[in-house]
Amino acid sequence: MTTHEMPQESDLWAITEMIWASYLDPLGENPLMAGPAPANADDVHGSVSVTGAWDGQVVVTFSQVAAQRATAALLGLETDEVSAPDVMDAVGELVNIIGGSVKSLMPQPTVLSLPSVRTGPAVDLPGTEMLRLTGTWMDEPVTIAVLESADAYVGGSAR
Repeated sequence: MTTHEMPQESDLWAITEMIWASYLDPLGENPLMAGPAPANADDVHGSVSVTGAWDGQVVVTFSQVAAQRATAALLGLETDEVSAPDVMDAVGELVNIIGGSVKSLMPQPTVLSLPSVRTGPAVDLPGTEMLRLTGTWMDEPVTIAVLESADAYVGGSAR
């Protein structure tokens, strides 16, 4: 059985920094800073599934304020112009971009699901957490996690 090497925390940070620089903070004035990211009951959670030669999920969690700021930056709006549907679309797009980048590091072939976005307290997702980045963006919590499904594939063979 062939195994693959999981992406490391440094890989996920590199992906995240690239996305922040490209979409949310092109001037480099407000980078995502590593540190604790306390959960809130009204957080916005975006997730995508990766299936194929590796099965898992990528989950991005923003506080409400961080989600609104990310939406404003992504859509070129003022924060007070951001609507709830805008936030759902923007968080879905951001998790899709991050998930696609994580997918590219996994054994192939794999496919990425459509994003799912919801607001509320965190829920336990199936699988084993492989990577977690926590930090703040403009003093608001942001978390990015990669979970491997219990029946993830290794080298084309089910475990």
